[in-house]
Amino acid sequence: MATSVVEYGTNPGKYEEYTVGDNFSYHYYAYSSGKIHYATIGPLKSDTTYYYRCGGAGAEYSFKTPPAGFPAEFVVVGGLGQTECTKATLSRIGQRCYDVLLSAGGLAYAHGQQPLWDSFGRLIEPYASQRPWMVTAGYHEVEAVCTLSKGPQPYKAYNARWLMPYHESGSVSNLYYSFDVAGAHIIMLGSYADYDASSAQFEWLKADLASVDRVKTPWVFVVVNTPWYTSNVAYKGEGESMRKAMESLLYNARVDVVFQSRVNAYERFARVYDSNVDSCGPVYITLGDAGYKPTFGFENSVPAISLHRDLSFGHGRLKIYDNKKAYWAWYRTTDDANDGPADEIWLTSLMLSEKCLELCTCKKVAKVSHQKTHDEL
Repeated sequence: MATSVVEYGTNPGKYEEYTVGDNFSYHYYAYSSGKIHYATIGPLKSDTTYYYRCGGAGAEYSFKTPPAGFPAEFVVVGGLGQTECTKATLSRIGQRCYDVLLSAGGLAYAHGQQPLWDSFGRLIEPYASQRPWMVTAGYHEVEAVCTLSKGPQPYKAYNARWLMPYHESGSVSNLYYSFDVAGAHIIMLGSYADYDASSAQFEWLKADLASVDRVKTPWVFVVVNTPWYTSNVAYKGEGESMRKAMESLLYNARVDVVFQSRVNAYERFARVYDSNVDSCGPVYITLGDAGYKPTFGFENSVPAISLHRDLSFGHGRLKIYDNKKAYWAWYRTTDDANDGPADEIWLTSLMLSEKCLELCTCKKVAKVSHQKTHDEL
């Protein structure tokens, strides 16, 4: 049986370092998982390729660490699933380099069929073994099919298979956490964890946002599963109570972009606060269209805050060039690899707006003079 050891180094076949982790298995009704191994390696150098093997033998893998600063590129997806469209989307993602993948929920779509978690792991292994995959849970990860005390606990498979660094960010739950990477502070929220003003998640989010150093991480992004804004007829209003509870926290902290999923379609909004266009609010982007079946359609009338919407499968890329500018692009899976994006926009950090900084709850800010161009949000 394999041991919970990871050997690694910066040269192929030469493992100067190793770490020993832990392992366990979980049960879901009659299903018993194989051994799930955990090991934390490091410290690691930025922008460096490491070669590693697991269990003391077997195949060698490699991964590249993100850069210490700009530029940095994120792939953002939601609603992956395990379809032919999923495979096509992953193939498109793998054709170009990136530093970190962010998933807004909708992973294996196991719906209680635990072997589907195994097949999902095998499907994404060629990609997740090479770059960091940071995820948050969605509706399909809950998997609590009954409320009996002897029934499966919510998120049993998700928490066992996708252990995120929540302790490191001061969170008490694997369903919400934050981390810094390459000049950006990323916040992963839990749509199906308690979120009202008396909840642990609310208090954690409030403290986390207050501690952000916008000199060190001038960009702040939030990833959540259930959309706070959508003009799709699917799951309309599901995220409304969470929006009302938490939106002011994000707005006052000058969060730059909120990525959302659940709805298996693409939609990009203007900068928004309290359902209205607001130049100091986040840009909201829905992209739950990585591969699972498309959901219904859009409302006939287009809200003034909605700028682009599409029912095609695809993935998004966010490239941060410096502390001022970032570029967002969304690519259809069915388009030719040489085609340009189906939607794109240049983003300007909210830290560059004197107006937006006036009431910002940020810990530290860097005021930089900047003139916006016509194509920036």
